[in-house]
Parts: sequence; C-alpha cells; structure tokens
Amino acid sequence: MDYSKKYNEKLISAKEAAAKIKSGDRVEMGWAAGVSKAVDKEIAKRVDELNDVIFYGGLAFELPEVAKVDPEGKHFVWNSWHSSGGERKAINAGAGAFYVPLRYSELPKYYRDEVDLDVAIVVATPMDKHGYFNFGLNTSHQMAVIEKAKTVIIEVNEKFPYCFGRSESEIHIDKVDYVVEAEPTDPFEVPSAPYGDVDKAVAEYIVDEIPNGATLQLGIGGMPNAVGALIADSDLKDLGVHSEMYVDAFVEMSKKGKVNGSKKTIDRYRQVYGFAAGSKELYEFIDENPECMAAPVSYTNAAAVVKEIDNFISINNALNVDLWGQVSSESTGFKHISGAGGQLDFALGAYLAKGGKSIICLSSTYTNKKGEVESRILPNFKTGSAITVARPNTQYIVTEYGIFNCKGKSTWERAEGLINLAHPDFRDELIKNAEEMGIWRASNKR
Repeated sequence: MDYSKKYNEKLISAKEAAAKIKSGDRVEMGWAAGVSKAVDKEIAKRVDELNDVIFYGGLAFELPEVAKVDPEGKHFVWNSWHSSGGERKAINAGAGAFYVPLRYSELPKYYRDEVDLDVAIVVATPMDKHGYFNFGLNTSHQMAVIEKAKTVIIEVNEKFPYCFGRSESEIHIDKVDYVVEAEPTDPFEVPSAPYGDVDKAVAEYIVDEIPNGATLQLGIGGMPNAVGALIADSDLKDLGVHSEMYVDAFVEMSKKGKVNGSKKTIDRYRQVYGFAAGSKELYEFIDENPECMAAPVSYTNAAAVVKEIDNFISINNALNVDLWGQVSSESTGFKHISGAGGQLDFALGAYLAKGGKSIICLSSTYTNKKGEVESRILPNFKTGSAITVARPNTQYIVTEYGIFNCKGKSTWERAEGLINLAHPDFRDELIKNAEEMGIWRASNKR
C-alpha cells in the first residue's frame, strides 16, 4: 500500500505545527538526543502570545528554546524528568524549570495514568514503505506519550538512526496527526566524560567483580567509561548488555569482541537498551544493527525483568553516600544536580538476579568552588538532599579505597565499612560522627 498520500495530507511546516499550541496546553518535547529542534524554535517565538504552557522533556543535551526564552516562567514552564547541565542551571536559577521526581521504569505509566498531555512532538526517522516512523534513539517512553496526547506531531529527521526494537519502537502514519520535515541534522553528540586515576582505581575494583558471561548495565559518566575501557582491554568474554542507556563504552567493548550476549538468560545475542546517546560512532553502530534492540524503559528497567538475567551487574554513579548506606544521586542540599533515572530500578533488580550485583561508585572526595576538598562519604546528607537508593536497597559501594557490601550489615558494620572507603583525611572525623550517631563500637578498627 502506498502511504505517501496520507503523509502529504498531514505534512505541515514547523511554524504551522507551533501554531497548534494553545495557552494552557501541556506539551511533550522529547528526550535526550531526540528533543525537538524545528518545532521548538517556532514555539519559542510565540512566548509573548501564550500563557501557562507546560512542557515535558528531559536529558536535553541542548537546552530547548522554550526553556530559554522565559526563565522566570511567566509564560512557559519546563518540567524535566532527568536533567542535563543546561536543565540543571535552569532549575536552580528560578521559576521557569522544575524537576519531576520519578522511578524511570514507571515513566510510561506516569504518562498513561498521571499526566494530562495535549500535544506530543516526537522526533523520528522518515516513514518507511509500510507507513511507520521509527523512534530511533528513544524507544524509552515514546509510545506512552503518543497514546496519551490528544495531538501527535512527528518531527522527521533524516539523519536519525534507525534502531530495531523489541516493541513500541514505531508509530504508524494512521496514528499521527501532523508531520514536520525538519532540516536534517546529526543527533547531538554527547562527549564521553573523561576519567582519571581515581576513576581507574574505582574501575579496577568493579571489574574484579564481573565474571565471564555477565550482563552489564552502565550509567553515564567518567567512572562507567573507565569500567568500559578496562573491560574492553581485559580477558573477560561472552558479556551481554541490558541497560536503560546505551553508551559509547558498549560500542568499544563490542568492537573489541567482549560482547556477544551468548550467555544471557533472556534476549540472547541482543544488546537491549531504552535509549541511546553518545558519539557519532555510537549512532553509526546502532543504526540498522540487528544486534541492538531498543525497548520501552518499563521493560529495560523493570526489576521483574532484570532479576531473570543471571550475573546481572549494574554500575552507577552517586554524589554522596552516608554512614547508613543511603545513596544520594540527585541533589546536594537544595541544589538540583541530575535525577534518579533508573538507579533504584537496577539496585532492586540486580540484587534479585542469580549472581547479580548492584554497584554504586563514587570518588571519596571532590573539590568545591572555593577550592576546598570535601568528603563524599558523609555522616548525614545536607538538608534537602534527595535519597535515591534507600539503605535496605544498597549493595556494593566503591571508591578508590575499596569496595564494601552493605547487604546484611548492621548500622555499626556499615559505618565501619563505609568509613574505610572514605579518604584517610576524613576518617577520624567520621568515626566521631558515628560515635555521636550511636553506630560505632569500641571494638571497631580505628
């Protein structure tokens, strides 16, 4: 069947698409490397004629124009599910942007059950001969967005990679209201975070915990990149991938023959992910690659799914860990940093898997803006800091000084184990803190 007639009937300009937005609307703008560009610019031009428009999106590597033009939130408000650097600044700056707390695996359900959505603007590949647009880099929660929105606008980008999917990875022209042909642009490239000696030291502890045939989930950042680099040059073999985010480390491991998925207990031989973001090399690697399989985040991150994958190893960053074993990865005090993402999802799922391990990694210290060195191992978090992983859910914590398993440990055992991961300059003070908190025994090592 020839769908070109339907396509042409629904084809409009970006300016015409922007004109569909009304005051009071709630509008989806996209996710990660798939945030709208063409329609976004045209909506931003209408800022003075619109009021109370709420936009949803997240991990926007380039801050959308609609989030720039009204930082005080008089006309537009940006709601972020997970914050990039630009979003972080906008959220901390004023009333024009806010974070939406979430457990990432539940995001499709949030859209279907909790969020009123008037318009969805979804970036996709060109329509194929069967009338389908592919979500490319962002299967994640796009179908839930489309199902909920009253009006669906597909923003076509010819340079968007085509990614084979497990389910909910395409939309048919019959379910689309309007099509916008954007100027072809390469997806935003996310530079790999650099890593140094501390990251390498942490990575070495982690790699020692990974057996042959393990399935990996990596977060974004220098430490996960260091882990990927070490794995790529290690003797490990028959690894699998099942991750919310597909990152460059997986490409490096794949090209060096470390990944084949042959030992996975589900989705064998497939690298499974919810969304992808990284270098041009990554985008070229996953484009029309049957080894890679995009899936909704309600599948990739579901603890019920993850627990079925033997030897599942989850590796994620944190901002701080306290002496109770609580993990904070979203904010420092009232200063917003990032988002929860799937950290809790994988902490739960990985521990339930046969041979599975949930690993939270961080440097023992950081240097603040005043040039002062501060410990990331704390007695208590600053007021306002979000707890991303509660203490019953924490398993392995790693710094450059070692690795500690919190599971099955009492409060005093945790205090001792975590203080041993702290920088030596801060250990005596942390011991005093633990004594004041009633979680230190006289028999503990000093």
